[in-house]
Amino acid sequence: MFDAIQIFLEVHEAGSLSAVAKMHDVAVSSISRKIDALEVELGIKLFHRSSRRLLLTDSGEQFLPRAKNIAAELADARQAMSELNGDPRGLLTVTAPSAFGRRYIAPAVASFLNRYPLMEVDLHVSDEIVDLSTRRVDVAVRIGVLPDSDLVATTLAPLHRLTCASPAYLVRHGRPATPQDLLKHNCLTIATTPIPAGWWCYPGVNREASLPVRGSLRSDDTESLLHAALAGIGIVHLASWMVCDAIEAGQLISLFPTANSTNAKIRPGIHAVRMPGRSHAAKAQLFIAHLRTTFGEPAYWDRILHEST
Repeated sequence: MFDAIQIFLEVHEAGSLSAVAKMHDVAVSSISRKIDALEVELGIKLFHRSSRRLLLTDSGEQFLPRAKNIAAELADARQAMSELNGDPRGLLTVTAPSAFGRRYIAPAVASFLNRYPLMEVDLHVSDEIVDLSTRRVDVAVRIGVLPDSDLVATTLAPLHRLTCASPAYLVRHGRPATPQDLLKHNCLTIATTPIPAGWWCYPGVNREASLPVRGSLRSDDTESLLHAALAGIGIVHLASWMVCDAIEAGQLISLFPTANSTNAKIRPGIHAVRMPGRSHAAKAQLFIAHLRTTFGEPAYWDRILHEST
């Protein structure tokens, strides 16, 4: 039946039985019999046939997307089985947000290529949200709360945000005892609109909505906020993966280390997403599995913080 489905797709694409017969170097009657057998198996008529052209019936139109999905899944399965019998090879295209991509995805790609030397990776590090349905991207790393979509998502790690300040800032301005005290401090804030879910949110505080903090610096670049915090300008609320090294080095202090700073109703995370039915699905899954192994559970940046407290 799978062979007949492939012939059905080819006949639809070519618009004639004879063109497909020529492509396979068989008689037209051989192709016709495969279409007839598929119609009998499905119990529907797929084509209106004439001496000039073939047109899909209404039933054929409804079956077409399902046939494409079946063919794509079969291609993925064949590729996966072939890769079980040999070393993975070929090109994989990956996108990741700028800061996280440079710090964590680029080293993971390097170790992936060391492990699978026949693989190639095109790595695009950018904060642009790529539409996987229109761009040939195999794996996209995304951070935050994923919208509903047809993408296949794998959570690599939860996203924890920590409220931090430098020792110099705390000496000059004192240490806030509670999240509500942040309203009296110079808080360095994100300038994007809308504000990403979970920023300046704390369990049981302000009905778990974002605190209306203010400060002398607003930026759409979290790295800029981090540098300002390291310089003692103010308090930041940044992802644990971004501040873990500075906290371990004593350059920043986590102000509320026991509070998971997020809305309890929101579960932001670090995700790898891919389009279903793509021909590189087996290699994409292999790379995602490598990311999960590399990051660990809990992720190694969160383990660093746990060990430093």
